[in-house]
Amino acid sequence: MVPDVNPLLQRLQPYPFERLRTLLAGVTPNPALRPINLGIGEPRHPTPAVLKDALHAAIDDPAGGLSAYPATAGTSALRTACADWLRRRYGIAVDAATQVLPTLGSREALFALAQVVIDPRAFARGPEPVVVCPNPFYQIYEGAALLAGATPWYAPSDPARNFAVDWDSVPAAVWARTRLVYACSPGNPTGAVMPLAEWQRLFELSDRHGFVIASDECYSEIYFREEPPLGALQAAAALGRSDFRRLIMLTSLSKRSNAPGLRSGFVAGDAALIRAFTLYRTYHGSAMSVAVQQASAAAWADETHVTANRAQYRAKFAQVTPRLAEVMDVRLPDAGFYLWARVPPRFGGREGGSDTDFARDLLAQYNVTVLPGSYLAREAQGVNPGAGRIRMALVAEVDECLEAAERIVRFIRG
Repeated sequence: MVPDVNPLLQRLQPYPFERLRTLLAGVTPNPALRPINLGIGEPRHPTPAVLKDALHAAIDDPAGGLSAYPATAGTSALRTACADWLRRRYGIAVDAATQVLPTLGSREALFALAQVVIDPRAFARGPEPVVVCPNPFYQIYEGAALLAGATPWYAPSDPARNFAVDWDSVPAAVWARTRLVYACSPGNPTGAVMPLAEWQRLFELSDRHGFVIASDECYSEIYFREEPPLGALQAAAALGRSDFRRLIMLTSLSKRSNAPGLRSGFVAGDAALIRAFTLYRTYHGSAMSVAVQQASAAAWADETHVTANRAQYRAKFAQVTPRLAEVMDVRLPDAGFYLWARVPPRFGGREGGSDTDFARDLLAQYNVTVLPGSYLAREAQGVNPGAGRIRMALVAEVDECLEAAERIVRFIRG
């Protein structure tokens, strides 16, 4: 007999990579070509020596290392390193003791935050609370909402405005039930960066309806223009909201420092939310090891490797984007390491090209894997804004990405 489990688990949808595996099952890639995978957004540039050296030293440190249970709140040294980075990067001041909390990357924190801010008593008082997120989106937002018992509402991205989220499309009745908004800037998969006016609009709505804003900023250090992307806390400070009320930003070392396996990030913002989040995480058992904390502090304190990493992405995108633009509707994003390209109409589909047909046939003929855009979005208000697009993660070295681009050009022209 199967034991009873949380029925909310049945509301979860398959993860995009599970759907991709199902789509490609039975496809035989061209054996004459080595495989190139642009489907998974996992950094592949080398992890910087400053981080690895600090981790090795920390493991052998008798004062910390692996010999003691870590505290949920993290060490003062790490929180201070994070606060110092926020000051250098965004010109803002946060209290390292009360407004910063280390996390095991941004993914688990994005999920756990919904459990903290959504009040289960709301279910007894009326309709389910709502979590608003962009569409297309990072699927953790949806899963967090569903397992907190809330209803996701998908705000569409507007291609005419460089995929900016159309927050004004959310009806007033939905805002009235909203308890949490996930914002992603730079966006995954579109790379769009939210300007100050867009943040001001969200803050006004938050003041009116009392919802929390979670700003996912894990791609903030990979950008292609001279001015770095605006951060949520930076926008709040510029608008006179230096208490960061109802606002939490989340970031990590995964993309910034090419260290996804370290599972290290932090959240910062509203001190009351940080205090509640710390309490939750004390029971959740998600404290970061002291060795990882020491290595993380070293990484946050060093910008040399970040500048070099960004230069690699800039050189790569400068070569790959125009080559693909010869045969596809694709443009340099504001930031991030994805290209969000429209499939040419000749590949079929209801509204132009079919992203799933394109991905399947590209693998079969040219042994290149890409992710269908429809897997990163939901049909909402009658439209799936990811349909007819593909996401390409330019995470490998430049030669491999260029080879993939050449194969895609031949595939489309063929």
